[in-house]
Amino acid sequence: MIERLGGTVTEVWLARDLHLGRLVAFKILSDSGLADPEAKARLLAEARLTGNLAHENVMAIYDYGEVDGRPYLVMEYLGGESLRVQIHEGRTGDLRAKLAIARQIASALAYVHSKGIVHRDVKPDNVRVDEWGGVKLMDFGIAKTDDLSVTGAGFTVGTPYYMAPEQIRGEKPAHLVDVYAFGVLLFELLAGVRPFEAQSVEEIFDLILNQPMDLAPLAQAGVPQGLVELIRELTSKDPAERPRNFSAVIHRLDLISA
Repeated sequence: MIERLGGTVTEVWLARDLHLGRLVAFKILSDSGLADPEAKARLLAEARLTGNLAHENVMAIYDYGEVDGRPYLVMEYLGGESLRVQIHEGRTGDLRAKLAIARQIASALAYVHSKGIVHRDVKPDNVRVDEWGGVKLMDFGIAKTDDLSVTGAGFTVGTPYYMAPEQIRGEKPAHLVDVYAFGVLLFELLAGVRPFEAQSVEEIFDLILNQPMDLAPLAQAGVPQGLVELIRELTSKDPAERPRNFSAVIHRLDLISA
C-alpha cells in the first residue's frame, strides 16, 4: 500500500501490483463496513457486476476476493480529478469540450445498459476526467441487474439531486433512471449549477417530484436551444417522455456538436 485515498464504509488505497508493476486502486471494507452485512453484499455485488466490463470509458476491475472476511476489489487507478471538481472550479472548457465529456459518459452508460446493468448513481462525483479529457465512469456500488439486487423492495437508493421521480418513489429501477440522472449531470456541466437546490433531502424530493425544472440557467450560460430541449426531455418527470436509450442520446449530442 502506498497511501490511503479515502472512504468510510469502504477504504480505497493507492497500491502497486507487484507482478506487473502498475499502480492500482485497492478497495476494501472498513471496520465499520464489516459490521454492516449489506455493505459487504454491495461490495461483492459491485465486483460481480463490473468484473467483466471492458470499455474505454468505464473503470476496469482487475481482481476481487476476500481477506480475513473482508471483500476487496483491485481496480484501475485513475489519475486526473472528478468532474465535480472541474465543474466547481470552472475548468470543463468550452462547449465543444463539455460535449466531448458528455458524449463519453453517454457512451459508458450505453455500454453498461447493453450488459443489463443500471448504474443508479450517475453524478459528477462518479466521473473521473484525466488531463487529456478522457472520461471514466466509476462506482457501481448500488448498481443493479434484473437478477441481482442488494436492497429491499421499495428501498430508495441514489444521490438525492440526481434521482429520477420513480427512483424516489421506490419503484423498480429501470435504465431510464440513468437517463434522468445524465440529464441533471448535463445541466450542471453546461450551466455550472444544479437545477435544484434545497436545505434538506425532503425538499429536494419535493422539487423533483412536484416542481418543473427551471431551465433559465442554461439560457443564461449561452447553451444552444437544441441542448436545452434535450435536457428538458432527459429530465422529464414521465419516464415515457425521455429518450429511450443512450444510443439516441449520443446521436442527439453528435448532431448538436457537428
